[in-house]
Amino acid sequence: MLSVQEVAKVLSSAPGPGLKYRAALGISYGAGLRASEVCRLKVTDIDSDRMLIHVHQGKGRKDRLAMLSPRLLDLLRDYWREARPRGWLFPGQPRINPLSSRQLSRAFRSALDMSGVARRATLHTLRHSFATHLLEADTDVRVIQVLLGHAKLSTTARYTHVATKLIQRTASPYEQIDQLNDLQERALPRLVPE
Repeated sequence: MLSVQEVAKVLSSAPGPGLKYRAALGISYGAGLRASEVCRLKVTDIDSDRMLIHVHQGKGRKDRLAMLSPRLLDLLRDYWREARPRGWLFPGQPRINPLSSRQLSRAFRSALDMSGVARRATLHTLRHSFATHLLEADTDVRVIQVLLGHAKLSTTARYTHVATKLIQRTASPYEQIDQLNDLQERALPRLVPE
């Protein structure tokens, strides 16, 4: 998993020219999409009115909706103004084909190398980081399950073992014992004269 700061460094180091790979990697992290899902997005899949991304035929051939944040939408608009894609949001070579997952993975490796982030990571790490960062922000695991398109909650639960900030912020029920004892001591009348 990458920290938010490390993700920011990687995304800002995405290779150019232009914003194509920065936008594609941004969707991978910002919406938690798999590489194949990012590559198969069409321009019409971006629903800026409802702030959603339509994912068609994701893993298991299931359609789903993913979140579209305002900052990610701004990046996508900048990219669209620059590249004017038609059909595929991220066209490959030739433009009638979508960008391949392999090309996107190479762009990620290049961005990781250029960013100076010294962690071992793959393109899929952006998806893991998305889920973990949502967990650390106290997002319900069932919401994360829907966003990731997991059929089973047990699949999403894999991310809970790396959400260390969430574990650190969670108060143990043991703390309540001390609080109860303090309250009881204050409530008891003093039997010893002062």
